[in-house]
Amino acid sequence: MINGINSIAAASNTVAKTNNVNINNGSGSSFSTILKQSLETVNKAQIESDKLTNAFISGKPVELHNVMIASEKAGILLQTTIEVRNKAIEAYQEMMRMQV
Repeated sequence: MINGINSIAAASNTVAKTNNVNINNGSGSSFSTILKQSLETVNKAQIESDKLTNAFISGKPVELHNVMIASEKAGILLQTTIEVRNKAIEAYQEMMRMQV
């Protein structure tokens, strides 16, 4: 179980570094701040993907590979967010099942 948590932390740090999200373990940043920054990053990627897709569809000079890269990036970020959410819910449910 601990190995799974470490791999999630490593993956979230990698995603955060890739998307310029500042994660400070211990000093200054709260969980809510980190969560908010991560969700804003996902939202920006989704918006950028939508803009490029709409520009491509309307015939503006946009390269197809740029549209696909933006779309895949947004999809991967969203999927990562969903997996982190699922793991957080799973951990919460596990704690609620613990006997005191």
